[in-house]
Amino acid sequence: MRSFAFTSTRTAAESSFPNVIPGRRAAASPESILTDGVYGFRVLGLRYAPASPRNDESKGTAMQFPAPLLPATLLRRYKRFLADVELPSGETVTVHCANPGAMTGLNAPGSRVWLSRSAKASRKLAHSWELVEVDLGAGAELVGINTGHPNALAAEAIAAGLIGELCGYESVRREVRYGSNSRVDFLLHHVMRPPCYVEIKNVHLMRAPGLAEFPDSVTKRGAKHLGELATMAAGGSRAVMLFLIQIGSAQRFKLARDIDSAYGAAFDAARRAGVEAIAYRCRLSCAGIEVVAPVPIEE
Repeated sequence: MRSFAFTSTRTAAESSFPNVIPGRRAAASPESILTDGVYGFRVLGLRYAPASPRNDESKGTAMQFPAPLLPATLLRRYKRFLADVELPSGETVTVHCANPGAMTGLNAPGSRVWLSRSAKASRKLAHSWELVEVDLGAGAELVGINTGHPNALAAEAIAAGLIGELCGYESVRREVRYGSNSRVDFLLHHVMRPPCYVEIKNVHLMRAPGLAEFPDSVTKRGAKHLGELATMAAGGSRAVMLFLIQIGSAQRFKLARDIDSAYGAAFDAARRAGVEAIAYRCRLSCAGIEVVAPVPIEE
C-alpha cells in the first residue's frame, strides 16, 4: 500500500513533472507506452502503468496516512476552516478543517474525531481534522471530511485501474487550464480517442441510511465546473463528473437538489450535453483511505 503526505504523493523524480500522476514502474521497455486497453505514461524516460481495470472492493489500493492519527473530541467548528478539539490529555487546540461545506451531521460537539499532525514546524495550525466517527444509520463508522484528499485518491485509483470508466488512456495530466479561467482536475489522452476531461467532487453528506448526496451547501463553483464540462462535451470531447464518496456505508448517490437547485439544473444541462456522471465510494480507517467500488446514481 502506498503512503502519502498531504503536500504531495509524488516521488522525487515525479515531482519534476507536476502534471503526471504517480504510478507503478512497468518492467517493459522504458521507451514504450501502453495503448491496448490500459494507459501508461513516462516519467524521466521510465514507463509507468496501472494494473488491469478492476472494481473488486476487496482488492483496493489504499492511501495510508503518513503517521498515526490522533484521537480527539470535537468542541466546535467555526469560520468554516477552524475547529476546536480536546486532546486525550485535556488540552484544547485549534485545528485546520479542510472543508468549506456545511458538514451536516458531521460537526456535532462531542463527536470523536481523528487528526493528522503536520511535519512542518512553521505551520500555524499543527493539526488537521481528517475523520469523524458518526452513526448515519448503519452503525458507527468513519467519514472523511478533508476535501483536499479526493483528487489524490482519484489519481491513485486511476493509476491502479480501479475506475473502469477511466481506463484505456495513454497519458494523464492534472490541473490543466480549460474553459473560462478554470482548471480541470484530470485530462486523459489517447491518440485514438477524444480527450477526456474529469472533474472530482468530494461527497460526505448522508441524510438517509445508505444514500450519499452532493452538495451539502450551495456551490456556484461546482455549477461552473458542470458548465465547463458541458462545453467540452458539446465540442466533441469526453467529459466526466466523478463523485468520490468518503462514506463507507454508501449504497446509492443522488443530488441534494433541495440544498442547491441551481447545481441540480446545471447537472441536468450538463447531462443533456453529454457529460457522464459516475460515483465511487471509499473505505476508511485510521490507517488510510481507499477507493473501493462504484455506486449507482439516482437521477
